Amino acid sequence: MKISDKIAEYREQGKPFYSFEFFPPKTELGLKNLYDRIDRMVSLNPAFIDITWGAGGSTADLTMEISKTIQKYFGVDVMMHLTCTNMPETSITEVLDEAKDSGLSNILALRGDPPGGEENWTEQNDGFSYGKDLVSYIRSKHGNHFFLGVAGYPEGHQEHNDVAIGINHLKEKVDAGSDMIITQLFYNEDLFLKFRDKCVGAGITVPIVPGIMPIHNYSRFLKFTRFCNVNVPTSIYDQLEPIKNDDASVIEYGIDQATQMCEMLLKEGVSGLHFYTLNLESSILAVINNLGLSITKKPQRKLPWRQSTMDDRKASEDVRPIYWSNRPVSYLARTQNWDDFPNGRWGDISSPTFGELNQYHAIRAGAQSKKNKVRRKKVWGEPQNMKEIINTFVSFCEGKINLLPWCEMPLALESEQISDDLIVLNKNGYLTINSQPKVNGAPSDDAGVGWGGENGRVYQKAYLEFFTTKEKLSSLEKKIDLKSNFTFQAVNSKGDYRTNLDGQETMAVTWGVFPGTEIVQPTVIDSRSFQIWKDEAFELWLTDWASIYENDSISYKLIKEIHNSYYLVNIVDNDYVDGNIFKIFH
Repeated sequence: MKISDKIAEYREQGKPFYSFEFFPPKTELGLKNLYDRIDRMVSLNPAFIDITWGAGGSTADLTMEISKTIQKYFGVDVMMHLTCTNMPETSITEVLDEAKDSGLSNILALRGDPPGGEENWTEQNDGFSYGKDLVSYIRSKHGNHFFLGVAGYPEGHQEHNDVAIGINHLKEKVDAGSDMIITQLFYNEDLFLKFRDKCVGAGITVPIVPGIMPIHNYSRFLKFTRFCNVNVPTSIYDQLEPIKNDDASVIEYGIDQATQMCEMLLKEGVSGLHFYTLNLESSILAVINNLGLSITKKPQRKLPWRQSTMDDRKASEDVRPIYWSNRPVSYLARTQNWDDFPNGRWGDISSPTFGELNQYHAIRAGAQSKKNKVRRKKVWGEPQNMKEIINTFVSFCEGKINLLPWCEMPLALESEQISDDLIVLNKNGYLTINSQPKVNGAPSDDAGVGWGGENGRVYQKAYLEFFTTKEKLSSLEKKIDLKSNFTFQAVNSKGDYRTNLDGQETMAVTWGVFPGTEIVQPTVIDSRSFQIWKDEAFELWLTDWASIYENDSISYKLIKEIHNSYYLVNIVDNDYVDGNIFKIFH
C-alpha cells in the first residue's frame, strides 16, 4: 500500500500517524535481532517503517533485502531509502525495477552522503547531481507507481546552512513529484514550526513530517547534533550536564524531552511523527505511550492473523492452517509462490508451491551463531532430566520466558485465558506449543479474540497442540473414543500417523458472522498440511534447541530422545458452546 493511502486513513480518523526508521546491521546476529525487534514494534501499528541506504550505497543489497523481507512477511508497509550517490543511472534503474517487482511502492529519494572515508560529495558520472533529479527520473520511468518521500532540513543543509536556499531546493523536489517531506532530526520545535510555515508560504503543500530522535546516550547525542549542525537549546545542555554519565537518567530525560516536544508539535497541527530509532525500542515505545498514541485496545484485525501487505496475497488469502499460528513467517515463506488459492480458499496442499523453507531460513539469519546459542541457553538452561524440560514449557505458560522453538512470540492474549489449565497440562507431561480457548459468539471488537468487520460475532473451537509420549497418547485415544465431540491427529518423527478424522478432511476451527456477508472461516485444521507441519515441528527440537549443546551432553541426548520418541498431537473440541477440552486429561 502507498503511504499516501495510509495517511488518508489516519486523517479520516482524525489521528496523527507515526513511523519508524531502522538501519541495516553489520552482522547476521544483528540482522536476526533487528527482525525480532521490528516484529515487536509493528504491533504498535506504525503507518510505515523505513530502511536506510548506507552512505555511497554501501548497504544497497542488504537494504533491498531487508525491505523486501519486511514488506512480504511482517504485515507493515516499507519505505526504502534510495540515494544517488555513487549510483549510475543503470544501477538506479535496476534497483527501481527490483523494488517494483517485489511489491515495494514507497521510496525515500535522497542525494545521499559521501561514501565512507570521503569528506565531500562528488557527482557520479552517468548519475544524478541532486535529489530532485532522482525524483524526476523515478517519475519519468515509473509514473505514479511509487510514493516518493524526500528529506527536509529545518535548520538548513549542513553544506550551506541557509534555510531559504534549502526551501527553494525542497520546492523543486516537490514540483518534480515528491509526495512527502521527512525532516532531519531537531531539538528546537520553534525552528521546525518556522520552517514549516516558510515551506507553506513557498507553495509546498505536501505533508511535512518532523524527524524525532529521543536522546539515548549523551556522547551519541553530541555526535549526531554536531554532525548535522543541529541547534540545541541551552536548557537541554543544562539539564543533561549533571546526569550525562548516568545512562539510565539520560534515557529517562530523553523520553521526557521528546514527549514534550512531540506534544507541542501535535498541538501545532503536524499530521505525523517520524522516529529515528537507532534500531532501539524502549524509548520510542515510552514516548508513544506518553503521547497516548499507543493502542490500548487490541486493534481490530481483518482476520485472526496479521495479514501480509503484499497486494496479491492480501487480496487472495483468507484461510490458513492453525499449525503455523505461532510461526507466521514460516508459513508465509512456505507459501510465497502459491498458486492454489485462486478464489482465496484452501487448495491443494500437495502442490510444489507449498515449498521448503528457503527464504525463511535467510530471515532468521544468525540463528546458529554462537552468541545466539548462548542467549537461548540462558533462556532454556541446560536440562538434565525430563522434569527440567517440563519446567521450561511451564515457564513459558507462566510468562517467565517469552520464547520456545515453536513460538516466535509470547503466549497469545487469548491463550492467557486458559494459562492455568495449560500449566497443569505441561506439568503432567503434555508439552503444549499451540492453543486457543472456545469462543461462542464474542463481539468482533473483543480485545482478546476479536477480528473482522464491525458488529460481528466470532466463534472458535477449543484447540490444543502438544508433544507427548506414546503411552499418554494411547490413554488419550481411549478417552477420545468415548467423546464423540473430540477429534485428534497424532504423528511421530518417523511418520506413524493416528487420527479419528475420516480421510483428508479440512475443518474450520475459527469463523465469524458479519452483517451482509457469508460466514468467514479463516483458520482450519487440515490433515495434509499437518503432515507438512510435522516435519518442521520435529526439526525444531534439533535445530533450535538441541543444537545449542554439545553432541555428547546430557541435554543434547535428552532432547534428541524426545524428538525420536514423542508424538505431535492436536485435539479439537467441537463443542464450542459447553465443551471442556481439558476434561479428557483428567
